[in-house]
Amino acid sequence: MPTATFTDFGQTDNMDNKALYNISYGLFLLGTNASGKINACITNTCIQVASDPVRIAISVLNQNYTCDLIKESGVFCLSVLDKTAGFDLFKRFGYQSGRKVDKFADFAYKTDMNGCPYLAEHACSVFTCKVLSKTDLGTHTLFVAEVVDAELAGSGEPVTYADYQSSIKPKVKVESSKKIIGWKCKICGYEYMNPELPSDYTCPLCGHPAEDFEPIYESA
Repeated sequence: MPTATFTDFGQTDNMDNKALYNISYGLFLLGTNASGKINACITNTCIQVASDPVRIAISVLNQNYTCDLIKESGVFCLSVLDKTAGFDLFKRFGYQSGRKVDKFADFAYKTDMNGCPYLAEHACSVFTCKVLSKTDLGTHTLFVAEVVDAELAGSGEPVTYADYQSSIKPKVKVESSKKIIGWKCKICGYEYMNPELPSDYTCPLCGHPAEDFEPIYESA
């Protein structure tokens, strides 16, 4: 590995963000309830940080409506997704905002003791959690929470972020006959008007990576 020069312990200019993709992640549905308002989003950041009592840490985009509701309520329910989860599930909870749509409309779900929603299927474990602390990380908020209840919801294997990238998420089809003039974030709609999208680019509005952008073609 080449020697890197650090300035005030900041990131190096030549850091390759693709290296981060090799960190193993699970995929989860994070649901909460604040004053009767329910919402949920997809997250890939959850780890167990203590065992007695059991505590976990999750990281949530500050732009997410779910993040706002967790800050208000101090509770959430985490569904550990299994390999039966299809792209439609990720699209419903990860590609639209609860500020604009009711993600649970015409969708089967259950609620925990706090009224937080969790999946009726496509989950192998479910955790009911109470927030103990929160830390603003800039783009995200880190919540440390105590697990007050847990259950095995199914026998399926948990799905990983690598599974999602390789076999669940549809591949972007580039129409070779048309000229690309920009790229649009599929999460929030932000448009990056440049034919070339850097591989390490992240959306300035919602923080999602280049993989969640689709090409904008020149009008005929």
